[in-house]
Amino acid sequence: MGDLSQVPPDFLTALSSLRKAQCRPELHLEELPAPSRLAPFAVALGAEVFATTGSTARRPVHGPAIAASSDHTDTELASGRFILLHDPEGSEIWDGTFRIVTYIRAELEPDIGNDQLLGSVAWTWLVEALEAHRAPYQSAGGTATRILSETYGTLAERDDSIDIELRASWTPSTADVQSHLEAWSDMVCTFAGLPPLPEGVTPLGHRRRS
Repeated sequence: MGDLSQVPPDFLTALSSLRKAQCRPELHLEELPAPSRLAPFAVALGAEVFATTGSTARRPVHGPAIAASSDHTDTELASGRFILLHDPEGSEIWDGTFRIVTYIRAELEPDIGNDQLLGSVAWTWLVEALEAHRAPYQSAGGTATRILSETYGTLAERDDSIDIELRASWTPSTADVQSHLEAWSDMVCTFAGLPPLPEGVTPLGHRRRS
């Protein structure tokens, strides 16, 4: 986006608010190529959470890293996408001029992945994260999918795995979307099985990769 004179002020406000977001240090956040056909203006971010190492690392409460060695591991616990769309003309479907579209995927332990209520729990994580960060929104919707991966033949020695995918979108009430990105980043960490930050602890700001 080279010529900023052609960018609506509301979208510039939204971009500025995203840069102010204070995300958890476990979250690796980077800017990705934005989709060009969903809206006239868009920005996309990708996130990954990997198993931390060392004696001071917070131990995941679910997922494949529970049994990982504390000596070294690069196990991915969760990944996701955060896309902010803007159409100055507005959209009846969005019920506004902005729309946030998100995706999160994480591998779960079998006892958690087989829970019939997992989908509703994943949706509850989203709602609670937005409420906790006081991120005003409307017209939210989404789908939660469990994916069972079974291995056969030469891969039969690998353990079966269960993944949870949450695809959700909602309309932020204002162009200030800082709290929305912070809520979503917390939710990615929740999917990764990381325990909440202790009360009173402020997460470090993220650094986008070039």
